[in-house]
Amino acid sequence: MRSAQHVAIEGRSLALSNLEKVLYSGNSFTKAQVIEFYIRIAPWLLPHFANRPVTMKRFPNGAQAHAFYEKDAPKYTPSWIHTTEVPRQTGGNPIRYICIDDLSTLVWCANMASLELHPFLHRAGHLDQPDAMVFDLDPGEGVSLLACAEVGFSLKALLEANGLQSFAKVSGGKGLQVYVPLNTKTTYERSRSFAKFVAVALEQANPTLVVSEMAKHLRRGKVFIDWSQNSDFKTTIGVYSLRAKSDEPLVAMPVTWDELEKLQASRDISQLRFTPEAALDRLTAKGDLFEPLLTLRQKLPATLRTAETRQPSINTPPQSSRRANSTKAKKA
Repeated sequence: MRSAQHVAIEGRSLALSNLEKVLYSGNSFTKAQVIEFYIRIAPWLLPHFANRPVTMKRFPNGAQAHAFYEKDAPKYTPSWIHTTEVPRQTGGNPIRYICIDDLSTLVWCANMASLELHPFLHRAGHLDQPDAMVFDLDPGEGVSLLACAEVGFSLKALLEANGLQSFAKVSGGKGLQVYVPLNTKTTYERSRSFAKFVAVALEQANPTLVVSEMAKHLRRGKVFIDWSQNSDFKTTIGVYSLRAKSDEPLVAMPVTWDELEKLQASRDISQLRFTPEAALDRLTAKGDLFEPLLTLRQKLPATLRTAETRQPSINTPPQSSRRANSTKAKKA
């Protein structure tokens, strides 16, 4: 591809610039290759992003250089791009988020060196209605994806005991994320409260491996279950997005529980690290393992059922979290 060129996508003309710039130095992965990846993965990515506000994480000088999160759509955003307004936590003018509804918007974002795409759990116009619940399993110092997988299976078992199916994806970094499709009417206050109960229950069951508090000094040698991602002002790395955690591109990819079992047996973390080409080959062979997130309807139970603890109502948060949940979540 030339240094700059105009391309026609879905009847729109896009000016692509600095296509030869290397954005991942480890394998000289260029901006042109980033754009090509997003074009090729679009059939699987777009259904999960459509009509969903997105925070872009931009790396104009490459994955190892300075990056910044961009929530508010730039003034030069084309008029044909769908945007949606979200109130700010601090008041004032609302934030105008971009929604990646189509291929031309996706390519425009990629051309902005938005290597990472972080969507909300809700769709535009439904600010307080998440269509999924997410647990972000973040390994602390001294532990790896292997420990996240161990915690993931405990989480899966607890969710199943409460009648909920869950689906896992590797983050493209060091961690693992577990999603629970809802697609039924609920609120962030309710999903966050339930997620908190789950995290605390798992910490109580295995305090040497699991922590539910965010403080960094508590995470050493443990896996932090970030339940707070279930908030109307927080975003999580989107499925099939690139990551910029190293000098080589990796992709946030769904994985099966069987694959996580094999990981525990082999202890070979590399088998669940997906390059762009490996991600595309996998999708061609296996399809979208996250498709149930789009259609599966599940309701949160009124109480959290565990073998070790009483069954608290999810509308009555644990004492440690009552203060955090006593007011409605602030806006973005």
